[in-house]
Amino acid sequence: MFMWFDPLYMIAIAPAVVLMLWAQARTRTTFRSGMKVAANLSGAAAARHILDSAGLQDVVIEETQGHLSDHYDPASRTIRLSSQVYHSRTAAAVGIAAHETGHALQHAQNYGFLAIRNMAVPAATFGPGLFVVLLILGFLFSNPLLIQIGIAAYCGLLFFQVVNLPVEFDASKRAKQILSEYRIVDGEGAVAVSRVLNAAGWTYVAATLQTLLTLLYYLLRFGGVGDD
Repeated sequence: MFMWFDPLYMIAIAPAVVLMLWAQARTRTTFRSGMKVAANLSGAAAARHILDSAGLQDVVIEETQGHLSDHYDPASRTIRLSSQVYHSRTAAAVGIAAHETGHALQHAQNYGFLAIRNMAVPAATFGPGLFVVLLILGFLFSNPLLIQIGIAAYCGLLFFQVVNLPVEFDASKRAKQILSEYRIVDGEGAVAVSRVLNAAGWTYVAATLQTLLTLLYYLLRFGGVGDD
Protein backbone atom coordinates (compact mmCIF):
# COMPACT_ATOMS: atom_id res chain seq x y z
CA MET A 1 0.00 0.00 0.00
CA PHE A 2 1.42 3.40 -1.00
CA MET A 3 1.84 6.09 1.62
CA TRP A 4 -0.98 8.27 0.23
CA PHE A 5 -3.45 5.45 0.88
CA ASP A 6 -2.00 4.49 4.24
CA PRO A 7 -3.36 6.37 7.29
CA LEU A 8 -0.29 5.20 9.22
CA TYR A 9 1.81 7.48 7.06
CA MET A 10 -0.23 10.51 8.06
CA ILE A 11 0.10 9.51 11.70
CA ALA A 12 3.85 9.06 11.27
CA ILE A 13 4.46 12.53 9.84
CA ALA A 14 1.88 14.33 11.98
CA PRO A 15 4.49 15.90 14.33
CA ALA A 16 6.34 17.39 11.36
CA VAL A 17 3.13 18.69 9.78
CA VAL A 18 2.09 20.39 13.02
CA LEU A 19 5.55 21.92 13.41
CA MET A 20 5.53 23.15 9.81
CA LEU A 21 2.11 24.77 10.14
CA TRP A 22 3.24 26.52 13.32
CA ALA A 23 6.55 27.63 11.75
CA GLN A 24 4.87 29.00 8.63
CA ALA A 25 2.28 30.88 10.69
CA ARG A 26 5.03 32.21 12.94
CA THR A 27 7.09 33.31 9.94
CA ARG A 28 4.14 35.18 8.43
CA THR A 29 3.34 36.87 11.74
CA THR A 30 6.91 37.93 12.52
CA PHE A 31 7.43 39.11 8.94
CA ARG A 32 4.35 41.33 9.08
CA SER A 33 5.47 42.73 12.43
CA GLY A 34 9.03 43.21 11.21
CA MET A 35 7.78 45.13 8.18
CA LYS A 36 6.45 47.77 10.58
CA VAL A 37 9.85 48.35 12.21
CA ALA A 38 12.03 50.89 10.38
CA ALA A 39 15.60 50.23 9.27
CA ASN A 40 18.27 52.62 8.00
CA LEU A 41 18.51 50.98 4.56
CA SER A 42 16.36 49.05 2.13
CA GLY A 43 16.90 45.33 1.76
CA ALA A 44 18.83 45.80 -1.49
CA ALA A 45 20.95 48.64 -0.10
CA ALA A 46 21.74 46.66 3.05
CA ALA A 47 22.82 43.64 1.02
CA ARG A 48 24.99 45.82 -1.23
CA HIS A 49 26.60 47.54 1.76
CA ILE A 50 27.41 44.22 3.43
CA LEU A 51 28.82 42.72 0.24
CA ASP A 52 30.94 45.76 -0.59
CA SER A 53 32.29 45.88 2.97
CA ALA A 54 33.37 42.25 2.56
CA GLY A 55 35.03 42.95 -0.79
CA LEU A 56 32.37 41.08 -2.76
CA GLN A 57 31.60 43.71 -5.38
CA ASP A 58 31.28 40.92 -7.99
CA VAL A 59 28.17 39.46 -6.31
CA VAL A 60 25.07 40.74 -8.10
CA ILE A 61 21.76 41.72 -6.45
CA GLU A 62 18.60 41.31 -8.48
CA GLU A 63 14.91 41.88 -7.84
CA THR A 64 12.75 38.79 -8.35
CA GLN A 65 9.04 38.03 -8.35
CA GLY A 66 7.12 36.17 -5.65
CA HIS A 67 6.51 36.54 -1.93
CA LEU A 68 9.54 35.61 0.20
CA SER A 69 11.19 34.08 -2.86
CA ASP A 70 14.57 35.43 -1.74
CA HIS A 71 17.59 33.22 -2.34
CA TYR A 72 21.29 33.15 -3.19
CA ASP A 73 22.38 31.46 -6.42
CA PRO A 74 25.96 30.21 -5.96
CA ALA A 75 26.30 29.27 -9.65
CA SER A 76 25.88 32.87 -10.87
CA ARG A 77 26.92 34.49 -7.57
CA THR A 78 23.63 36.37 -7.49
CA ILE A 79 21.38 37.37 -4.60
CA ARG A 80 17.75 37.54 -5.70
CA LEU A 81 15.41 39.50 -3.46
CA SER A 82 11.62 39.62 -3.66
CA SER A 83 10.20 43.06 -4.45
CA GLN A 84 9.00 43.62 -0.89
CA VAL A 85 12.41 42.85 0.57
CA TYR A 86 14.33 44.62 -2.20
CA HIS A 87 12.65 48.02 -1.74
CA SER A 88 11.50 48.13 1.92
CA ARG A 89 13.45 50.00 4.58
CA THR A 90 12.29 47.71 7.39
CA ALA A 91 13.80 45.28 9.86
CA ALA A 92 12.15 42.29 8.18
CA ALA A 93 13.47 43.30 4.76
CA VAL A 94 17.07 43.90 5.82
CA GLY A 95 16.99 40.76 7.96
CA ILE A 96 16.06 38.54 5.01
CA ALA A 97 18.44 40.38 2.68
CA ALA A 98 21.29 40.01 5.18
CA HIS A 99 20.50 36.30 5.57
CA GLU A 100 20.89 35.76 1.81
CA THR A 101 24.03 37.87 1.91
CA GLY A 102 25.26 35.52 4.61
CA HIS A 103 25.15 32.71 2.06
CA ALA A 104 27.29 34.78 -0.31
CA LEU A 105 29.79 35.31 2.50
CA GLN A 106 29.79 31.56 3.21
CA HIS A 107 30.49 30.90 -0.45
CA ALA A 108 33.36 33.38 -0.58
CA GLN A 109 34.88 31.94 2.59
CA ASN A 110 34.51 28.31 1.47
CA TYR A 111 32.21 27.47 4.37
CA GLY A 112 32.40 23.68 4.66
CA PHE A 113 28.73 22.84 5.14
CA LEU A 114 27.76 25.01 2.16
CA ALA A 115 30.20 23.15 -0.08
CA ILE A 116 28.82 19.81 1.07
CA ARG A 117 25.24 21.02 0.59
CA ASN A 118 25.96 22.17 -2.94
CA MET A 119 27.47 18.79 -3.79
CA ALA A 120 24.35 17.10 -2.40
CA VAL A 121 21.95 19.07 -4.61
CA PRO A 122 21.71 16.33 -7.31
CA ALA A 123 20.88 13.71 -4.68
CA ALA A 124 18.17 15.94 -3.23
CA THR A 125 16.82 16.83 -6.67
CA PHE A 126 16.66 13.38 -8.21
CA GLY A 127 16.51 11.11 -5.14
CA PRO A 128 12.78 11.50 -4.37
CA GLY A 129 11.78 10.97 -8.01
CA LEU A 130 13.98 7.91 -8.32
CA PHE A 131 12.50 6.62 -5.08
CA VAL A 132 8.93 6.83 -6.44
CA VAL A 133 9.89 5.09 -9.70
CA LEU A 134 11.74 2.27 -7.94
CA LEU A 135 8.95 1.87 -5.39
CA ILE A 136 6.38 1.43 -8.15
CA LEU A 137 8.61 -0.94 -10.12
CA GLY A 138 9.38 -2.89 -6.97
CA PHE A 139 5.69 -3.51 -6.40
CA LEU A 140 4.93 -4.24 -10.06
CA PHE A 141 7.67 -6.82 -10.32
CA SER A 142 7.53 -7.99 -6.67
CA ASN A 143 11.17 -7.05 -6.32
CA PRO A 144 12.14 -6.07 -2.75
CA LEU A 145 15.61 -4.99 -3.87
CA LEU A 146 14.22 -2.23 -6.08
CA ILE A 147 12.18 -0.89 -3.16
CA GLN A 148 15.20 -0.93 -0.88
CA ILE A 149 17.34 0.86 -3.48
CA GLY A 150 14.55 3.43 -3.80
CA ILE A 151 14.56 4.00 -0.07
CA ALA A 152 18.35 4.46 -0.20
CA ALA A 153 17.89 7.06 -2.96
CA TYR A 154 15.41 8.93 -0.75
CA CYS A 155 18.18 9.24 1.85
CA GLY A 156 19.82 11.77 -0.47
CA LEU A 157 17.10 14.28 0.30
CA LEU A 158 17.47 13.75 4.04
CA PHE A 159 21.25 14.16 3.81
CA PHE A 160 20.82 17.43 1.93
CA GLN A 161 18.34 18.80 4.45
CA VAL A 162 20.42 17.80 7.46
CA VAL A 163 23.52 19.49 6.01
CA ASN A 164 21.42 22.50 5.06
CA LEU A 165 20.43 23.20 8.68
CA PRO A 166 23.84 24.50 9.83
CA VAL A 167 24.11 26.46 6.55
CA GLU A 168 20.83 28.29 7.22
CA PHE A 169 21.48 28.83 10.93
CA ASP A 170 24.96 30.18 10.24
CA ALA A 171 23.62 32.59 7.60
CA SER A 172 21.04 33.88 10.09
CA LYS A 173 23.71 34.26 12.78
CA ARG A 174 25.89 36.26 10.41
CA ALA A 175 22.91 38.45 9.44
CA LYS A 176 22.04 39.31 13.03
CA GLN A 177 25.63 40.18 13.91
CA ILE A 178 26.31 42.25 10.79
CA LEU A 179 23.10 44.26 10.92
CA SER A 180 23.82 45.29 14.50
CA GLU A 181 27.52 45.86 13.87
CA TYR A 182 26.85 48.10 10.86
CA ARG A 183 23.97 49.79 12.72
CA ILE A 184 21.54 49.08 9.95
CA VAL A 185 18.98 48.31 12.67
CA ASP A 186 18.58 49.64 16.20
CA GLY A 187 17.72 47.60 19.27
CA GLU A 188 14.07 47.22 18.33
CA GLY A 189 15.03 46.29 14.80
CA ALA A 190 17.51 43.69 16.03
CA VAL A 191 14.76 41.99 18.02
CA ALA A 192 12.46 42.00 14.98
CA VAL A 193 15.20 40.57 12.74
CA SER A 194 15.91 37.81 15.25
CA ARG A 195 12.25 36.86 15.44
CA VAL A 196 11.84 36.70 11.65
CA LEU A 197 14.98 34.65 11.05
CA ASN A 198 14.34 32.32 13.98
CA ALA A 199 10.82 31.61 12.74
CA ALA A 200 12.08 30.96 9.22
CA GLY A 201 14.69 28.60 10.65
CA TRP A 202 11.97 26.41 12.14
CA THR A 203 10.53 25.80 8.66
CA TYR A 204 13.81 24.10 7.70
CA VAL A 205 13.69 22.03 10.87
CA ALA A 206 10.11 20.98 10.13
CA ALA A 207 10.94 20.01 6.53
CA THR A 208 13.88 17.93 7.71
CA LEU A 209 11.76 16.25 10.36
CA GLN A 210 9.10 15.37 7.79
CA THR A 211 11.68 13.78 5.51
CA LEU A 212 13.13 11.84 8.43
CA LEU A 213 9.74 10.56 9.57
CA THR A 214 8.82 9.65 6.00
CA LEU A 215 12.04 7.68 5.66
CA LEU A 216 11.46 5.91 8.97
CA TYR A 217 7.94 5.04 7.85
CA TYR A 218 9.22 3.42 4.69
CA LEU A 219 12.02 1.62 6.49
CA LEU A 220 9.54 0.12 8.95
CA ARG A 221 6.92 -0.53 6.29
CA PHE A 222 9.09 -1.82 3.46
CA GLY A 223 12.66 -1.99 4.70
CA GLY A 224 12.49 -5.71 5.15
CA VAL A 225 10.00 -6.26 2.35
CA GLY A 226 8.98 -9.65 1.45
CA ASP A 227 5.33 -10.20 2.02
CA ASP A 228 4.19 -6.51 1.88
